[in-house]
Amino acid sequence: DVRDAVDHWKARGVDVSILLEKPNVPPTVATRCVQAQDHGLSEAIDYHIIDECAAALEGRGTVELHLPIRNSNRTVGTMLSGEVAKRFGEEGLPDDTIRIHFTGSAGQSFGAFLAHGITLTLEGDANDYLGKGLSGGKIIAYPPRDATFEPHENIIAGNTLLYGATSGEVYLRGVVGERFAVRNSGARAVVEGTGDHCCEYMTGGVVVVLGITGRNFAAGMSGGTAFVLDWDGRFFTRVNRGHGSILLEPLTDEEDVAIVKELIARHRDYTGSRRAAEVLENWPQMQPRFVKVISQEYKQLLAELAEEAGEAGSDAIAAQRPT
Repeated sequence: DVRDAVDHWKARGVDVSILLEKPNVPPTVATRCVQAQDHGLSEAIDYHIIDECAAALEGRGTVELHLPIRNSNRTVGTMLSGEVAKRFGEEGLPDDTIRIHFTGSAGQSFGAFLAHGITLTLEGDANDYLGKGLSGGKIIAYPPRDATFEPHENIIAGNTLLYGATSGEVYLRGVVGERFAVRNSGARAVVEGTGDHCCEYMTGGVVVVLGITGRNFAAGMSGGTAFVLDWDGRFFTRVNRGHGSILLEPLTDEEDVAIVKELIARHRDYTGSRRAAEVLENWPQMQPRFVKVISQEYKQLLAELAEEAGEAGSDAIAAQRPT
């Protein structure tokens, strides 16, 4: 009963009249919606993509497309993922059933909520929120093939990438902005440098950074694992240790090494990264420079799960190996 809430003693004396006051404006100024709004949703590039992917969506084979993209094209791949989810559920499609190659600058939320079985490749760059809510899909981005700059020294995508991702893979040949992999809970990613607050509130997944990070790394990180190539020997100064809850360890475990090398190899093959190739070609010298970042609680949980399964503690993280 609403009346009970209004009459509750906590509500007595609360004056909301200023919130309900009718503004004194001339009759030519509208105080409610008087004009229909058109956000151009009917022009979304996903409608065209969905039509072109009919064969894959109907289970009749694979599809490969080559399309231009502009920064006004936002949430590309999201509506397509909705169609995949409606037809095939959470499992999505087999790997690489739909492969779309874009050229240009992608708008915000490129590949948001991307479903399993969809691979988006971008030759160019992307704005914020790439891979937001990633749900099993694969995103690959690299600079134009004829670019004269060093990718690992330049920005490839913006801020808050992989926000809330649950699964999938991301390979970005270049540096990204702030809050990379914030609240990531299952995706695997390789990047060549990050801004501040990388892996913030991360709860799962694997992140490999092949370059310099910003400050406040791993703030609030409770799960998942990060592997950072400490180029300048100062990475420890940029980590938020959380009063001792975040551990910095050398990369020595065989399972960890296998995971890191496999992800870097994929990054090299997908993006053509010279940085990744250099790391693999000089692995004996590079391996000691990697720092494993993991929360104390997550490490303990992995050990307990491994013990329950009758396995060695280091084998538990093998479940995160890319498939």
